[in-house]
Amino acid sequence: MENSSAKMGRIPSLKNFNAFPHAEDHLLKKTYSGAIVTILGLIIMVTLFAHELTFYLTTYTMHQMSVDLKRGETLPIHINVSFPSLPCEVLSVDAIDMSGKHEVDLHTNIWKLRLDKYGHIIGTEYLSDLVEKEHGTHDHDHGKEHQVEEKKPEHTFNEDADKMVKSVKLAMENGEGCRVYGALDVQRVAGNFHISVHGLNIFVANQIFEGSSHVNVSHVIHTLSFGPEYPGVHNPLDDNSRILHEASGTFKYYIKVVPTEYRYLSKKVLPTNQFSVTEYFVPMRPTDRSWPAVYFLYDLSPITVTIKEERRNFLHFITRLCAVLGGTFAMTGMLDRWMYRIIESVSSSKPRSGMR
Repeated sequence: MENSSAKMGRIPSLKNFNAFPHAEDHLLKKTYSGAIVTILGLIIMVTLFAHELTFYLTTYTMHQMSVDLKRGETLPIHINVSFPSLPCEVLSVDAIDMSGKHEVDLHTNIWKLRLDKYGHIIGTEYLSDLVEKEHGTHDHDHGKEHQVEEKKPEHTFNEDADKMVKSVKLAMENGEGCRVYGALDVQRVAGNFHISVHGLNIFVANQIFEGSSHVNVSHVIHTLSFGPEYPGVHNPLDDNSRILHEASGTFKYYIKVVPTEYRYLSKKVLPTNQFSVTEYFVPMRPTDRSWPAVYFLYDLSPITVTIKEERRNFLHFITRLCAVLGGTFAMTGMLDRWMYRIIESVSSSKPRSGMR
């Protein structure tokens, strides 16, 4: 002890660097105002600490773009669309790619749900006979499509067709609708799929609707996506409704699909897609030989977007924490001194006024 005291005595000027001088206990004065400021400061510090900790633990995302190098993969399409004015018996799904070839290996998992006029499900049907037609272009030539069906002889309108016409008319009188939902796996090239009455024989369709202008393709898109969902995804067509009150027509949704990879903090990679859309409506004209439909025409972007989850740097968190807590401590200290001086000045002025 003596040696240490002697060493400290040799450098008395070291005390001048002490940034935390200590006062004697009998010189310290505790006040009620100081206690209130201390409690207030502790509450503020705890609140700010919880906020900074939450901010640090919350992940954020970084976006990167690169050229899409995927080849030979399929494009998943998840659909859930309701048609409140068309029974399930008349609806069909037609999927076609840009090359115009038959997609004989197209994997489908499509269901049609019968709906009553209140939108409640009253029956189901698995759509195993996906309509596939061969076309030479991205857009369909509706006139040629139905010219082929018009060449069929009239004796094809048999008893089964007559029963179908009566059944569909009864369903329409009861306000029956249909919900089409499920998934399509198509080739990773530009193409389209549409939901319409194109699967009907032309004579049957005319018997049911008495002309294409009476086909009401009002619809509600509950969900439409091109892959699994990831945190923060926004599908612009979800919960969109298009109800026709006057003339019928064809809806066309031009979709630009952007390949996307979502990388979690755990290094798990989720391949998916996001998209943007432009909508176009073509009203029916008396001279049109085509039938109303709802088209989803999609094309793929050559750019892939990579979304990465990131966590903030720990040293950054410590720096912010020290700044917040230190600033709060300094401000409460200043507030305590101000309150003490104000109280002292008020209390010292009272005796003087009493002496007068």
